[in-house]
Amino acid sequence: MDYRSPAAVAAVCSRLLDRDARILDVGAGTGLLGVALAEGGFTRLDALDLSPAMLEEARRKGVYGALIEARLGERLPYETGSYDAVVSSGVLTTGHAPASSLDELVRVTRPGGHVVFTLRSDRIPPGYDAAIAELFETGRWELVEQGDEFQAMPTGEPGVLVRVWAFRVR
Repeated sequence: MDYRSPAAVAAVCSRLLDRDARILDVGAGTGLLGVALAEGGFTRLDALDLSPAMLEEARRKGVYGALIEARLGERLPYETGSYDAVVSSGVLTTGHAPASSLDELVRVTRPGGHVVFTLRSDRIPPGYDAAIAELFETGRWELVEQGDEFQAMPTGEPGVLVRVWAFRVR
C-alpha cells in the first residue's frame, strides 16, 4: 500500500531530535517506524505494543532495545520523564488508541522532549481535538510542528489523509 507514515514521522524526528535521543515507539506493531528511525541514525529505540505477535515481529527487525506489551489508554509501565521522545505512526486513531492516550505519552516524555505522531486529518478521530487542546491549555505541551496533509497509503487506501504533529513537553 506504499505506507508513508513511518517515513514521515522519522523525517520530523530527524529535524527535532539528537541521534542519541531515547525514543519510545508506542503502538510499534511490526516495527516499521523503528526501522525508519534506525535508517535515520537513531539507535536508542524501545517499543510498546498491545500484541505479543506484533512485538515478536518488531523484535526480528533488530532495531529495538526493550519491547514491552501494554495497552494505550492505560497507565504505561514507565517512570515519568523516561524518554526524550515518544513517537507513533498510524496508531492514534479510532479503534486503536483513545484520545486519553496522549496524557500518558506526555507523562513518560521528559520536559523539553517531544511527542511526534500521525493523526488522520480527513476524519479526525473523536476526542483528539479536545485532548490536544487541553494539553496545550494546561501548559503541558506546545505545538512545534503541524505537517502538511498527505496520503498515508496512496496505493491501498488513497482516501486516508494524515498529518504529522510534533509537540514539545513542558
